[in-house]
Order: sequence, then structure tokens, then C-alpha cells
Amino acid sequence: MSVPPLRRLRQVPRHLLVCEKGHARHARSRHAAHVQEHAYNCRVSFLIPECGILPEVLKNTIADVGEYYLVRNLSVHELVAHEFIDAFVKKGSCYALTYNTKIDQDNTAALLPNGKLILSVDKDTYEELGLQGRPSQYSGKKVMRYIITIDLTDSGFHPDSKKHNRVLWALKEKKPLEFDFLLAWYNTGAEGSTLMSYFSKNQIQALKPKITFNTLRDLQCPVLQSNELQGKPDESCSTEELFEWLGAVLNQVSLDNKSSSFLSTYCCPQPNTIVEKAFLCTITGFIIPEKIIQLLEQLCCYFGEPKLAYWLTLTVHGFADSPVSWRESEHGFHKGGENLYNFVIFRNLDYWLQMAVGTNDDCPP
Repeated sequence: MSVPPLRRLRQVPRHLLVCEKGHARHARSRHAAHVQEHAYNCRVSFLIPECGILPEVLKNTIADVGEYYLVRNLSVHELVAHEFIDAFVKKGSCYALTYNTKIDQDNTAALLPNGKLILSVDKDTYEELGLQGRPSQYSGKKVMRYIITIDLTDSGFHPDSKKHNRVLWALKEKKPLEFDFLLAWYNTGAEGSTLMSYFSKNQIQALKPKITFNTLRDLQCPVLQSNELQGKPDESCSTEELFEWLGAVLNQVSLDNKSSSFLSTYCCPQPNTIVEKAFLCTITGFIIPEKIIQLLEQLCCYFGEPKLAYWLTLTVHGFADSPVSWRESEHGFHKGGENLYNFVIFRNLDYWLQMAVGTNDDCPP
């Protein structure tokens, strides 16, 4: 039975939360792999209860998050040039994402670290380009958006191949696409060109992530048990309750549930405890997975010496208008563009990994 249009508008959009449990030092733990597979990250936050001063090693890790670049008016065909592929795609992990584009309205592009160039384009652009693609799975009955994937590392994509020449001709002459791009490159000691020197003829700007520190005082925190994902009545809170509470804390929502508040009646789930102070750090920018993995490792090492905290959290938000979320899974905006994950790391190095997406997105891996 079809749902009337007005009723559909009133329906709450679907949100999906997937949670898994593991141990950070287990040989088969996939916590680092899940981080690596989420390429485009705009905000990273970690919260440490019972912490007033951040250890020096964590400060150094935050300072080493690294810079990224904003390149104005960059033609997409420059990303498929073999000079670029040889200098960056084949010599490390190269990330590129269109800046200030809306995934549900504009043409967008993204270069993944595995060398896949993803184009999300409207119907007219798709037909003009003449490149093979597939309909967006969020188009509805009338297809208005297409996804084109170009593997820059394919053995058949060499300079003299028909495949390369056709893609280059389509993007350079038939239907030139030009965007502002965010770019980052991670390599393990390989020498050669840098993004700044390579794009010196373009309008390129080096940027550093914005870092803020806050000390939260007298914070109500839920009681958690690492082996109880669903929680236990009067003993511990569930993973869903923790996720909702953390969203309130990171967005500075009051937990008092006062009748005089017109903004929020939310309160901390039961059972809970009050911690005298908690340390909150937020990093905002174009943050690549390799740096998040380094931060996650140092947060695990935080419990190497006795600490008052029983657990801490690391929360990572993806770009709302990225063409993909995890791996090459298509991502859409719908009403919010949510794609994020959160680690709860316990003193014994057990962890919960929570992965959340909105309506127009595949289930997280």
C-alpha cells in the first residue's frame, strides 16, 4: 500500500546504528580497518572522563594531524593525468573531495586512496560525458543522478590506452568539470613532488585543522560495562543510550532536564555518575584516516598507566556531502547526510565501535 505524500513528509527519516565489540590488541581486530575505510572526515572529537591535563604524547599526536590543501578551480582531468597518478596516486594515499558542493544538487567528485575516482553527476552531465556509469541507487523511479567510477590504477589505464584517452577527452574537451577541491596526501617516506609544488600554477592554499580544548566540569556520565552492549537494568547503560548521551555532550546540550528549558528535556541515562572534570578535544578540517589511526592508538596507550577513567570515546564525523561513506558505498544527503562512527575504549582495551548513517546510505561494513 502506498503512503500518501503528506504522510511521507511527516515520517521520521531512517537512521541506522551498527555496533560491534572487540579488543584493540586482538590479532583479528578490525578497528583500524574500519577507520581506514572511512576516507572523508571533517571532525574528530575525543572525550576522556576524569582527565584534567592531557598527556604530552597525546598533545604531540594532535599537533601532528597534518595540513591539507584547498585548490581553487581545479579541472577534474588534471586528476586523471598520468603525471599526477605517478607522483601521488601510486606513491601513497591521495585524498581529494570537492569543496562546497551539495551531493543532492550539484556535480561532485572524490578521489579515494585506492585510486578510484568517483563522479556523482546529474543526468545531463552524464549524457554529455558519455562515460560508463550506473544510476544512483537513491534516484527513485526517474533516474536523475549517475555514479561514474574510474580506476586510475587499472593496468589498462596507461597513457596510450584507448580507455585513458577517452576519459581524458571526455573530461577535458567534451564536458570539462571544474571544482574547488580539498586535497591531502599520505606517504611513508617516498620522496618526490609535493601537492603544493605540483599545483603551484593553480590557486592552492595550505590549511591546518582547527583544534579546540575544553574541560567539562561536574559532567554526568553513564555507567558502562564493556561486556554489556545492551546494558543491564540498574547496573549499566546500553550502547544506544551512550551514543545518544555523547551526541548531547558533543553538541553542548544541557543534561539537567529542567522544566524551564525550552531547548532540551534530555537527561543522562541511568545509572550514571558525576565526574569532577572531563577533557574534550575537537579537531575540525580535512582529516585523513591514517592520522585518526595514530590518534586511536595513542588513546589506547592512555590506559597503559593506571587512570581514574574507566572508558573514553573517539568520535569521527564524515562530510555530509561526500559521494561515499565507507569504502565505495554510495552516500546521499536526504535530510542530514549523517555518516559517523564512535569508539568507546575501555580500560582493559575492550572497545565498542558504533557506526551510524542516515536514510540515503548503505549499511556500514
